[in-house]
Amino acid sequence: MSAQPDHAPVPPAPVAPTAAAQLLAQLRVSARAESWVPAFEQDWSRALEDSRHSYSLSPLHDVVRTWQARLEAVPYVAEFLASGRDDSDGVDLADVIGEQR
Repeated sequence: MSAQPDHAPVPPAPVAPTAAAQLLAQLRVSARAESWVPAFEQDWSRALEDSRHSYSLSPLHDVVRTWQARLEAVPYVAEFLASGRDDSDGVDLADVIGEQR
């Protein structure tokens, strides 16, 4: 009998080596560049430090994937905000997941 699972989860596709630079270029020309570029750079610096300690590129890949998802969501968020729907019953994300370090 094997202790291995019958199926292993499929790992996410690897991030291209130039993905972070391309993402930063997209952020710099976006309407939210003033706040997003420093936030990305802070996330990247933190992930770089984590990678140095763990000898893993996963933290860097996670930052790239997270910011790619944010950029992909921009049109949908803009459409929602422009629709005039009432979002006053929303919950602050910090209240749900707690304070981030």
